[in-house]
Amino acid sequence: MGATVCDAVESAEGLELAGRADPALGTEIGDLLGDADVVVDFTVPDQALPNAHACLHAGVSVVIGTTGFDLDKLRRCAEDHWNGGEGARAFVAPNFAIGAVLMMELGRRAAEFMPEVEIIELHHDRKLDAPSGTAARTADLLTAAGAHVHEPIHSVRLPGLVAHQELIFGGEGETLTIRHDSIDRSSFMPGVVLACRRVGSLPDPLTVGLEAIL
Repeated sequence: MGATVCDAVESAEGLELAGRADPALGTEIGDLLGDADVVVDFTVPDQALPNAHACLHAGVSVVIGTTGFDLDKLRRCAEDHWNGGEGARAFVAPNFAIGAVLMMELGRRAAEFMPEVEIIELHHDRKLDAPSGTAARTADLLTAAGAHVHEPIHSVRLPGLVAHQELIFGGEGETLTIRHDSIDRSSFMPGVVLACRRVGSLPDPLTVGLEAIL
């Protein structure tokens, strides 16, 4: 994901790649903050929060695609550095694919009429958190729409997968399935680039979900 994001930023009009932070490159995130306006984080759950704290403390906005960390802690940190709207912002999206956002929106509509639903999410075998951030976010949105989300959320981890999720709604004598498939990591890049462009002008210290900026 990191390499794909770097390629997308370099290709985007009006954006310039300031640097790459990766332990494998011998570069820490703090080494780059003096040259950056926005940091994009696709790391691991136990590193995303310290990275975000470092960015916000340095006055650099952060776009986070990592999931599985304590969002409330990030919210408190973002609020502490808000400075009346003059400070850096944090943006978190469990999924940057446009189709995934549409899946959630269609799911909320379906939940009004077919409130019984199962969530199945499938990812590559290197994904650390289960259920995925996308599935957890979907469950929250559907529950808020009045759905009864059956537990547990089903998580599949296999080589050959990228990121996939389906919602199965059950009603009297019928089912409805809404499924989204990311078959390549490039599917996330339009959302990442959009977040990079928008994060500095968001109205809140922390914004969650790509639907908030579409």
